[in-house]
Parts: sequence; structure tokens; C-alpha cells
Amino acid sequence: MNYRIFETSKTPPSTCRVCGKQSPLVSGNLGVCGKCIVDNPDEALPYALKAHKLSRAKFNLPETPPKDKNGILCGNCVNNCKIPPGERGYCGLVENREGKLFRYAGTPERGLLDWYYDPLPTNCVASWVCPGCTSSGFPKYTNKRGPEYGQVNLAVFYGACSFDCLFCQNWHYRENTSKLEPILSAKKLAEKCTKRVSCICYFGGDPAVQMPHSIKTAEIAIEKAKTEWNGLMRICWETNGSMNWAVLEKAAQLALNSGGNIKFDLKTWSEPLNIALCGVTNKRTLKNFKKMGKYFEQRPETPLLVASTLLIPGYVEVEEVQKIAAFIADINPEIPYSLLAFYPKYIMNDLPTTSKKLALESAEAAKKAGLKNVKIGNIHLLSD
Repeated sequence: MNYRIFETSKTPPSTCRVCGKQSPLVSGNLGVCGKCIVDNPDEALPYALKAHKLSRAKFNLPETPPKDKNGILCGNCVNNCKIPPGERGYCGLVENREGKLFRYAGTPERGLLDWYYDPLPTNCVASWVCPGCTSSGFPKYTNKRGPEYGQVNLAVFYGACSFDCLFCQNWHYRENTSKLEPILSAKKLAEKCTKRVSCICYFGGDPAVQMPHSIKTAEIAIEKAKTEWNGLMRICWETNGSMNWAVLEKAAQLALNSGGNIKFDLKTWSEPLNIALCGVTNKRTLKNFKKMGKYFEQRPETPLLVASTLLIPGYVEVEEVQKIAAFIADINPEIPYSLLAFYPKYIMNDLPTTSKKLALESAEAAKKAGLKNVKIGNIHLLSD
């Protein structure tokens, strides 16, 4: 396969290599349509996995999570890489050096990340329910009624991921992984918190493979806010939810106590579709989300758990949303659910943007599935 990536492009209808369907809603770069991936994965997935091979080779990342029988188990995330001597795990941050795991980043001492100050109210996925943008939880979790104008969010963009999403809206994180820079310790990152900073949001890439770093940063920042200016410091994570449960539970407690939230990107319901689009299984994500449900009821004044799904034309549409929404509603129908507009980027840059029709029909399906708090996000990207 030889095609350009990274830049958006307009292409004529592409053909599914399994069923022969020709449509603008088939990504020629992926090679197969959404229906064949779900209904006929044995035939469809090999084509999708070729696209992942190309995606990862450009950044010198392992094609698949290593499973060497003589390798060392990492255990940080769903991939459970068993890394052979001299090689790295799927995320690119962990190496087997002479029988011992060496972590280039993701420890309290070393975080692979970029950071910046994001003025509040911000465009965070959970902005429509968070204290900093809506004053929910006032006065316990925010000092102001209404949005916290004048305050900022410390936005932390982690430069590695446990998934390999071919539609990645922030695909540039792979450049950080490839270069293994910039590096910043948890202590140095927490020092970026001043009296103007009222919350931290970890995203990326994904924080799932660098959780010890994010947790330590949060602990230092919360204590700093408390002792230096007697202030609040909300902690939030935006993640694919694939980390191990032990670290997710620590994050949940920090978010719960600080007034922050954890935003799960529920990319798909179908496991074959997740493997085709994201490279790996979604089983850990769904399992972790369900376990997180127990925390939701502990803080009703401002939601701890938030879900979102990117509406990818031809792949993640109404039927997929309905199944995700039913899953969420079964846990708690009050959990906020945001449906996000897709913009063509990275490998799947040959698809159209999400249509208003798809967004409206998906929102209606989510409500019919039992959810009470559904929002369409990124509406400026929706096409006619």
C-alpha cells in the first residue's frame, strides 16, 4: 500500500476489498468497509492490519503488541506486552534491556509530554458538565458562579499511546514517541501550577501508558494549591481507558476528591471494529468503564465519569452508538455522553466529515437507549 498520510484530502468513492462496495464512506486507505469489519472480520481485518503496519513503521513502533514467550511482561495497559530482549513494547516507552524493563518515560521522574495553559472556559470534552466551565459543584469544587474566567487549565499532552487509531485527531503525538522528547518530571510539571491554574487535564496521545507520572503530578499539585494559596486543583483525565485497574482506581480517587472527572473515549462497541480502527481490543476499556460506574453515584453534584464517541462516517454510526449508549445506560443513565464530529486526518483522511444528519440520528439513538444527558460536540465541523 502506498498512500499519503497526515494531510486531509478529497478522493472519489473507494472500494471495499472484501465485498466490493463502492462509496465515499469506504476509506480506501483502510481498504475495507465498516460492515465487513463487523460482519466478516476474518476476511476484513488483515487489510486493516496492513494499514496499521504502515502507520507504525513510519515512527519505528512495533507492528503489534509483542507476545514473546521468553519476553518480560510490562502490564501497564491492555496490551500486556511480553517484550523480547532488545525490543520495545507497543507504546514505544518500555524496553527489555538485558532481562530488565527500562522505562524511557511514564515514571514520576520522566514524563514524555508537552504542556500549555488553556484559558477557562475551555473546549474540553466535558466542559458542558465541569465545575470550571459551568460552576457545577459550587462552592465545593469551584469558587465562582459561572465559568472561571481569568483562570486556566494546565493542559498536559502525553506523547505516547496504547492504541494506534488510524483516524487520530492528534496523530502528532507519534513524533514525540519517535524522538522520546520532550521529557519533564512530575515535580517540574507540578511547578507549572500557579494560583491561576484551577485544574489539570491529561490527554494526548493517551495518559494510559504514563499513569504513574500523571498521578504523582496530581498529588504534588493538589498539595501545592492547598498549602501555597489555599485553593482548589481539579484533576481530569481524557483517555481510551486501557490502563490497568490499579492505577485507574488511584486516578478515580484523585478526580473524585478534587472535583475533576475522567472522560472515557468509547471509540467502538464492536471488538473487530476497534481492532481495525485502533489496532487493539476494546475489552479492557469497556470493563474499566463499567467498574468506574460505582464512583459515579458518589458525587452527584458534578459528574465524575463522562463518555464520548467520535462519529466516523461509514464506521462508527447510529447502530454502533446505540450499542455504546445502551451499555452506558445500563451502568447509569445519568452519565453524560458526548458525540463528537469527525474530521479527516492521518490514515483515514479520505473520508468526509460527520454530517448533521448522522449526528442528530446518533444523538436520538443514544437517548432512546436510555441516556438522559447527551450532547453533540464540535458542531462547527458538521457538514450538510
